[in-house]
Amino acid sequence: MKVSIQTYIAITTFLLFFITILAALNYSFSWIFYLTVIGQVFLLIMVYKVLTDNYKTEKTFEDFYEDNPISQNKNELNYRK
Repeated sequence: MKVSIQTYIAITTFLLFFITILAALNYSFSWIFYLTVIGQVFLLIMVYKVLTDNYKTEKTFEDFYEDNPISQNKNELNYRK
């Protein structure tokens, strides 16, 4: 079973926020230290998984943003081109 990239991102984000909360509540240094080391390992795994993901798309930079497409009309003023 393939674990999605979003799962790696969610686990890493949750772990690092959890460490921040523990540090704010003055938990033991050893807990915070070991969880930080584990968080750094998860961060490296997450970056590796994101960069090596077999993601394909047909979109190009010409498509720009889907919610604010660049007009193909030459008469229309467009500061992005």
